[in-house]
Order: sequence, then structure tokens, then C-alpha cells
Amino acid sequence: MNTSKWLVLFCLFVTAASHGAIQKATKEEIQHLLSYVKSTDCQYERNGTQHTGVEAVAHIQKKYDYYVDDIKTAEDFIEYSATQSKMSGNKYKVHCTGLAKQTSQNWLLKELHKYRKSNKAGI
Repeated sequence: MNTSKWLVLFCLFVTAASHGAIQKATKEEIQHLLSYVKSTDCQYERNGTQHTGVEAVAHIQKKYDYYVDDIKTAEDFIEYSATQSKMSGNKYKVHCTGLAKQTSQNWLLKELHKYRKSNKAGI
């Protein structure tokens, strides 16, 4: 087999091996965000109905499982799984006592930033 055929086979193998694979650090970030939602005292609003963190994480997990092949980063996870209803297009919102209502995307991105910052400090 000539060199170009080996190169093509190698590239196919690497592509197949990495397809849908989420790196360990990203998986840890996603798991942190899921735990964060699950344990929150805030209310998670979807299509005008408020839900507990436990209810919200069940919904987000279903969307995550559906879109997992498209997710490469924690930001992708937030975008695909926890930002808005794909049916209505309505953005998810978070209601926390003493704070202004905010989009779930902003809420989760803030937490992701805090998580990353705390992990760098612990290195």
C-alpha cells in the first residue's frame, strides 16, 4: 500500500475515534454545570413555567443526550442543552431570590467562568 493510502486510512481512523468524543475536562465542566442546576434554589423558567433545579436538570440532560454528538465544549453544552426551547424559540430564564431575572445562558456562563477560574487557582 502506498503512503497516500496509509495517510487516508490514518486520517479516517483519527476522525472516527474523535467523532462525538468529549474531552475529559469538558465532561467535568458539563457535570459541574448539571450539578449546579440540580442543586440550585433558583427557579428555572421554560416556556413560561417555572421548574425546580431537579426538574430543570432532567430536561437539560435529555437535550444533552440528544445533542451529545454536536457538543465539543461546555459552551456548546449550554447552547444546545440549556439556552432555549427548540420548539418555541423562547429563551430559558432563571429566577433567583434577590437577583434580577436572567437568561439561563448568562447564568450558566457565569458559573462556568467561576468554575474554570477556581480550577486554575487550585493547580
